Amino acid sequence: MENFKKSTIYQIYPKSFCDSNGDGIGDIPGIISKLDYIKSLGVDYIWSTPFFTSPLKDNGYDVADYREINPIFGTMGDVEELIAEAGKRGIGLMLDMVFNHTSTQHKWFQKALGGDREYLDYYIFRDGAEGAPPTNWQSKFGGSAWEYVPGLGKWYLHLFDRTQADLNWENPKVREELRDVLRFWKNKGVKGFRFDVVNLISKPGLFEDDMQGDGRRFYTDGPRVHEFLKELVRDSGIAPMVTVGEMSSTSLENCVRYSNPAERELSMCFHFHHLKVDYRDGEKWELMPPDYGKLKRHFEEWQTGMQQQGGWSALFWCNHDQPRAVSRFGDDKAYWKESAKMLATSIHMMRGTPYIYQGEELGMANPAYKEISDYRDVESINYYGIMQKAGKTQEEALETLRQRSRDNGRTPMQWDAGEYAGFSASRPWLAIPENHAYINAEAEEQDADSVLAYYRKLVALRKEYPVIQEGAIEFLYREVPGLLAYQRLLGEERLLALNNLTGEPVRLPEPIGCRGFQRLIGNYGEPGELIGELRAYESIVLWKP
Repeated sequence: MENFKKSTIYQIYPKSFCDSNGDGIGDIPGIISKLDYIKSLGVDYIWSTPFFTSPLKDNGYDVADYREINPIFGTMGDVEELIAEAGKRGIGLMLDMVFNHTSTQHKWFQKALGGDREYLDYYIFRDGAEGAPPTNWQSKFGGSAWEYVPGLGKWYLHLFDRTQADLNWENPKVREELRDVLRFWKNKGVKGFRFDVVNLISKPGLFEDDMQGDGRRFYTDGPRVHEFLKELVRDSGIAPMVTVGEMSSTSLENCVRYSNPAERELSMCFHFHHLKVDYRDGEKWELMPPDYGKLKRHFEEWQTGMQQQGGWSALFWCNHDQPRAVSRFGDDKAYWKESAKMLATSIHMMRGTPYIYQGEELGMANPAYKEISDYRDVESINYYGIMQKAGKTQEEALETLRQRSRDNGRTPMQWDAGEYAGFSASRPWLAIPENHAYINAEAEEQDADSVLAYYRKLVALRKEYPVIQEGAIEFLYREVPGLLAYQRLLGEERLLALNNLTGEPVRLPEPIGCRGFQRLIGNYGEPGELIGELRAYESIVLWKP
């Protein structure tokens, strides 16, 4: 059995994790200083978002050099120390590789701007007149996906910010350059890789206007993507390291192929369909309450589909691009602790590998910023203007950011109740939420019933019970709104997970008898002999040998 099936992975956003030198920005020595805390969670890997040389137009996802460390985060010596010290604690480091695009400050792109024919072919340039982009495709950050370079008389493709130029994976030299980057980091002792938006790397041979959407149907899960991934993993020599691909707007069929061991591509996939159940008409910037029926259907479709066809999922609610789950799908006021625990239980008992995003194990919540000046995220600032141009008031646009901005997940880690939450000795780059006064690691270490203690138990249960690691999954009570229920089966073992997704009691069609079952975990204490109703945001996990 692959080790990652019993593993839990902890995601760190270095800029917001721990600041060791008092400049208000988290850094690699700060991560090293917290390794004992991370070990106490029981996790097996740290996935760090990029700390490579970058102008930070997109917080490090605009890489200017894949082999150099951004000085604001530390040095190569610091990274080598992090790898070694994490290894002493039985923790592997996974690096985040942004291979769909580079920063426009990368030396390859700068050579292309100078007219070097070899490096022009490292990117996707098209001839054309100013004011007439090659296609009508839209950037995921707003505006055209093409940028004009007057000195060349050419346009280059950028599916994200205009400072993030898409690489040309059709060029074998580009693919070899990227494989060599992986070899470099593998030789440093890195134990795994996360590949950013990696299902977008294969672009169509012929670029054309999209009369139905923003262009994504032409480049998502593109024509050669599976071929490229097989080559990347095989020829870089990184197999059998743990690998995970972030898949944008993907399909179940493709994720099965990406993660099925027989395909020899990736260990597992991130997909985001479950995080779109509160998008009105499928639009991120249009608000609506979560559709729990749709959420349940999504989980069942993907969990059973991946199981039947041999795929493997990365399980998550939160990351550096998402709002905090307890604010989004739970109740960060009246039922803060209960809903934080329920959300954790609901996915940690599923089939797949769970990811914990820094602070999620504390129940960290959205900061509810009041002014646009509080935000730093390029996407949020862009869309603040776009929403107002589309007719929203300033306050409506701000309320949308309070619920949707990526900065919701990027606020500094809350270590204690001090002025800067123990994150830094000086004002952080992004403001600390007021709720750090009671949501912080120091306070939760003293509370046996804390969200932190609950997460530690969830991680330990996955290691202890093979049925959680390997068992089949079967969904129950589909007809009960707001109840996410499933069982895991392995031989004679049976695990039953009941999760009330809502703030109202949920009645079961008929009571469940608990005789013969052992309660493994729950957020309301021991159940009685019969379970006929779940309280607001209640979770119960029962196990029968």
